Amino acid sequence: MPKLEGFEFWSRTLGGARHVVAPMVDQSELAWRLLSRRHGAQLCYTPMLHAQVFVRDANYRKENLYCDVCPEDRPLIVQFCANDPEVFVQAALLAQDYCDAIDLNLGCPQMIAKRVLLAHEKLSVPVTCKIRVFPEIDKTVRYAQMLEKAGCQLLTVHGRTKEQKGPLSGTASWEHIKAVRKAVAIPVFANGNIQCLRDVERCIQDTGVQGVMSAEGNLHNPALFEGRSPAVWELAEEYLDIVRQHPCPLSYVRAHLFKLWHHTLQVHQQLREELAKVKTLEGIAAVSQELKLRCQEDIARQKEGEKPSGGLPFFHWICQPYFRPGPKEESKENGGARSKRALEEEEGTTDVLSKNKQKKKLRNPHKTFDPSLKPKYAKCDQCGNPKGNRCVFNLCRGCCKKRAFKETADCPGHGLLFKTKLERSLAWKGAQPRLQEPQQAGPGEPGGFPEVVGSALA
Repeated sequence: MPKLEGFEFWSRTLGGARHVVAPMVDQSELAWRLLSRRHGAQLCYTPMLHAQVFVRDANYRKENLYCDVCPEDRPLIVQFCANDPEVFVQAALLAQDYCDAIDLNLGCPQMIAKRVLLAHEKLSVPVTCKIRVFPEIDKTVRYAQMLEKAGCQLLTVHGRTKEQKGPLSGTASWEHIKAVRKAVAIPVFANGNIQCLRDVERCIQDTGVQGVMSAEGNLHNPALFEGRSPAVWELAEEYLDIVRQHPCPLSYVRAHLFKLWHHTLQVHQQLREELAKVKTLEGIAAVSQELKLRCQEDIARQKEGEKPSGGLPFFHWICQPYFRPGPKEESKENGGARSKRALEEEEGTTDVLSKNKQKKKLRNPHKTFDPSLKPKYAKCDQCGNPKGNRCVFNLCRGCCKKRAFKETADCPGHGLLFKTKLERSLAWKGAQPRLQEPQQAGPGEPGGFPEVVGSALA
């Protein structure tokens, strides 16, 4: 059967899918894909797989794809990240019999036409791509057209730049997506700003794309594509039942429960630690059950006419979007995105600690994150790194080692003993007896070369 391309591939192989679950590292595993399909998802991607590891490691292939074969899990697209075109094709050839297409993740735009072209020529299934946008619309459009020309049969456009991640994610640009859709002749999926079914419909209408992909919105409400917001425990229990049939690493399950119960864990924070500590699937299920009971108690105490707290659209026990807090507006003089470190330092001045810092505080109650209380270190005279307190040169270890070697000197503070070792070496050589030159032995005398040869030949 000839390989289908473009819109024919989208309509026939993918069934004209409009509701798509994004590839999510350690999160879009088989159990989660099956849950999402039960609640309106029409197409799913595997988590992003590393092509080089996939080629090299049979266990990696088995754990991430071969053992996850399930008739209900189709249509399915396998996503790879790869730098080497040959390695990408090798990985794709090993995966093509287990999926409907191979996707190349190009989250950070770079020149990759050769990878797409080579895979398009050698694979029996279509090649698709997922990209982020450039700040400039016209540059994004040219990039998309280049991928189409190279053989990409379906393009997913995440409407954020490579810098828009974490606390700097901001709003995705549907204008970029719309421009790409108008400029190419292959199906386009949109990714970004999808938190409910209304967003899906509005995105399709505004951009003209064939389908809409959801990542974080799907993690907080797997029933997003159904237009429902059920009780959290309903989907949590269903997911745990699927995991019992299709096991996956416990870390995946725990991460999903943290997402589903996110808003409730802000209310019942003591159970957050319990969920983080449990070591078995049944232990996680027990914490989830306890959260359900706490929610039912909250419902019983609810007063008539009471509204959700914390600015939430629904009460905390209802599946709903999570809106990541954005960074504070910067002054015009310091325009541009700040680094994650700068944001953390800014947040460090408040009483709210990040989850990572809360864990450190739990292990060491005396630990402080106030920058003003951090110990001050004297700097190296050459590079500015902290210098050694007992360094004879007032340098850091790296600079000290270079200088001590160059000058054949010692620095006991850093444990560098170039001078001492040289002196010991010279002393040892001086103590060795001189080798005497061997005397020439005459022919036939003991030790004479001809005698030795003669005896050896005898």
